[in-house]
Amino acid sequence: MIRKKSEYPLQPPRERGTGRAFVFAVLMHLLLGFFLYHGIQWQNSTPEGAEAELWTEVPDTAIPRVPSPPPVPVAPAPPLPDEQADIALQEKKRQQQEAARQAQLAEQQRQQKLQAQQEAEARRQQQLAEQAAQLAAQKAATAKQKQQQQQADKLKQQQLAEQQKQQQLKEQQQKQAQADAQKKADEQKAAKAKAQADAAAQAKKVDAERRERLAQMQGMAGGAGSTGNGLGKTGTGSGSGGNAASPGYADKVRRVVRPNISWGGETEGLETVISVRCSPTGTLLSATVSHSSGNPAWDDAALRAVQRSDPMPQDIDGKTPASFKITLRPAG
Repeated sequence: MIRKKSEYPLQPPRERGTGRAFVFAVLMHLLLGFFLYHGIQWQNSTPEGAEAELWTEVPDTAIPRVPSPPPVPVAPAPPLPDEQADIALQEKKRQQQEAARQAQLAEQQRQQKLQAQQEAEARRQQQLAEQAAQLAAQKAATAKQKQQQQQADKLKQQQLAEQQKQQQLKEQQQKQAQADAQKKADEQKAAKAKAQADAAAQAKKVDAERRERLAQMQGMAGGAGSTGNGLGKTGTGSGSGGNAASPGYADKVRRVVRPNISWGGETEGLETVISVRCSPTGTLLSATVSHSSGNPAWDDAALRAVQRSDPMPQDIDGKTPASFKITLRPAG
């Protein structure tokens, strides 16, 4: 079967004289082996010096000399093969070399592919490890950030709660202060109202006592005025409380009222009678002009003098008469 040229691989051009060179190389190797063999045999032979020492005690005739072995005949070179055998041998050798080269190339390619796969796998594993490390770092950073945010939120809530607590406490204190102030104001108001009520009750009681005493005095002896005179520079006055007052009570009233009279006008013919109502403690309850002198200025001066004399002196019994009249004349 004839194959096409395209089925055969490309081959280098065949060199001439290859068979002769091969035969010449074989012949040279055989000669080299022969010379090496005889050289080793010559080195292994017994030296003559050692044989001479042994021969000193034994006669030379007793030891026969061993003849050296004859040289090995050189094998004739094999007949040179013909040109077809040489071509077949060279082709077979070339095919073997080519097969070996292809196998080595395939092994190299396999090793390179395996190495590339290993390197790719190593790179993939490294990338996976780096990605895993990055993911772990991101998770750790996210967890840390979340923890910090939680701590910040917790601290903020605590601060807000503390502020609310302080605000509530402040409001409670304000309310308590307002309540205390209101309570104090209510207590003061109540005390003031009580004092006013007590004063009103006391005034009513005093007025009732005064009216009762006045009624008794009017029922027993009636009201009577008394006159008196004085030599004071500013004016004179006298008074009595009727039969209920002691005889010396008029002098007590005079000594109290006389320093309070202030008058610089005319003095002739002026006389004013002032009706007075007092509490048992001497407090002046009322003072009115019951008989005018005809001079309103003097009447006002006399009335002011009585009002300035509040409280009126008490009698010998420790009480002030409920009502009496005071007659006042300017000093002349």
